[in-house]
Amino acid sequence: MPNSPKKSPLISSSKSSLKSSLLAGLNKLEQKEKTNYLRNLNNFPQLFRIRQKFDHPTISAEQIPTAIDTQLNILHFNEKIKPGETVAITAGSRGIAHISLILKTLVKHFQRIGAQPFIFPAMGSHGGGTLAGQLQILQNYGITEAVLGCPIKATMEVDLIATTSLGTPVYLDRFAAQADHIFVVNRVKPHTKFSGKVESGLMKMCLIGMGKCKGAQIYHRAAERYTWDRVVTTVYEVLNNKIPLLGGLALLENAYDEIALIQALSSDEIPLKEPELLKQAYLWFPRIPFPEVDLLIVDEIGKEYSGTGMDTIVVGKKPSAPIKVKLLYVRDLTEQTHGNAQGIGFADFTRRSLVEKIDFKATYLNSQTAFRTQAPKIPMTLANDREVIRIALQMSGYEEDLHQIRLVWIKNTLELEEMVVSEAYRKQVENNPNLEILSFKLKMDFTEDGFLILKDNH
Repeated sequence: MPNSPKKSPLISSSKSSLKSSLLAGLNKLEQKEKTNYLRNLNNFPQLFRIRQKFDHPTISAEQIPTAIDTQLNILHFNEKIKPGETVAITAGSRGIAHISLILKTLVKHFQRIGAQPFIFPAMGSHGGGTLAGQLQILQNYGITEAVLGCPIKATMEVDLIATTSLGTPVYLDRFAAQADHIFVVNRVKPHTKFSGKVESGLMKMCLIGMGKCKGAQIYHRAAERYTWDRVVTTVYEVLNNKIPLLGGLALLENAYDEIALIQALSSDEIPLKEPELLKQAYLWFPRIPFPEVDLLIVDEIGKEYSGTGMDTIVVGKKPSAPIKVKLLYVRDLTEQTHGNAQGIGFADFTRRSLVEKIDFKATYLNSQTAFRTQAPKIPMTLANDREVIRIALQMSGYEEDLHQIRLVWIKNTLELEEMVVSEAYRKQVENNPNLEILSFKLKMDFTEDGFLILKDNH
C-alpha cells in the first residue's frame, strides 16, 4: 500500500477542534471590532442641527388659482379654442406642490371658455411602465376625476407622429393625439443627468412624458448619441409643427418645495423662454451649504423627489455639482416610490431593509429607459444602521480622529432647510449669515436592533 500522506503540522488532527479554533478567532476579532467601534462612537464628535435661509418667493395655495388664470388670460385661449373642442392636459409623476389644485384650476379655466378638457398621464416609463402603475401615481397625488371634475384618459399606446432631421421617430400618447388641443404642465428645474439650455421642464415633458415608454426609450437612446440639446430641440420642433400644441404652464419651486413662479407660455414661446426659467430655477435650487462632505446620510430616496430618487446635484454625483461627497449612505425608500429604487446605485452603503423593498422590475425598466446602468446597482448592503456607520467610519479615513470627520445627515434631497452636521463644520456655520444653529450637543446612537437615532447629549 502506498504510504499515507503526512499531515501538515499546521492542521489539527480534529476537524471539530479546527472549527472551534476558527470560530473562537472570529469571535475575538468580531468582539475587538465591536469594542473599537463602541470606543470610536463614544469619541464621536458632537452633532448639531442647523437651518438654512433661502430666498423665499412663494405663491400660496390661496393665490394659485388667480395666478394661473391671470397667466392663461394673457394667451387668449378663448380665441383659439372653439366650444366643445377637447384639450388634453398632461399630468406627470413628480411630487409638485399643489399639483392637484393646479390641474383643477386649469380644467376649470378651459371649461369656462367652452372646452372639454381631460387629463392624461405623461410620465414615460414611470409607474413600472404599466397603466395601473401610472394611475396609482396620479391617485396618490390626489389627481382623480372626482377631484378635478373632468375625465382621466389613460393608455400606454402611442402614435407615430413623424421623424426628426436626426432620424428620430416622434411618438405621442394616443389619447393626446386624438385631442383638438394639448396643454403641457411641468416643473422647470435642473436635470440629474442632462445638462443644456433646457433640462427638466415643458420641453422634456413633451418628449419623455407624452412619448410614454416607447418614446422615452427612443429619446434617451438618441440623447446618448446626439446630446440632449439636439434631441430635445429637433423633437420639439416636430411636435410644435405636427400636433395642436397650445402651450404650457411652467412651474418653478423655491428651496422649500413651494410654488415660487407660475408662467404660461405659448407653444412658440416655450423653447425661447424655458432656458431663462431654468437659470432662475438654478438660483433657487436647494443645496447642502458645504463644498466637501466625508459622510452624507440620506434618510430616504424616491421618484417624487427626483428621477434618480435623490438629486445628483445635491449629493455630488452630477459632474457639474458644486459639492464633493466621499461616502454616501441611503437608509430607505419612500412609500410613494412603490419600490422603484432608481438612484440607489449612486450610494456607497444601504441597509438590508431597503433592498428588500426594491421592485426590481420597475427599477430596471426605469434604468433601461433612461440609459443609466449605474443608477440601479446595489451598493454595499449591511444589516442595519449600526453596521453601516461602523464600516463607514472605518472607510472615511478619520477613524482615529473622528472629531475631524465632516458628516451631514439629511432627510431627503428636496427638504434641505434643516440638517444635522458634525462639529467639523462649526466655524463654517458660524461664519455664514445664511446658516443658523438650532441645537447643540446632539449625539448619534442606536436602538437595540441597530436603528440610528439622534439623542440630546445635554
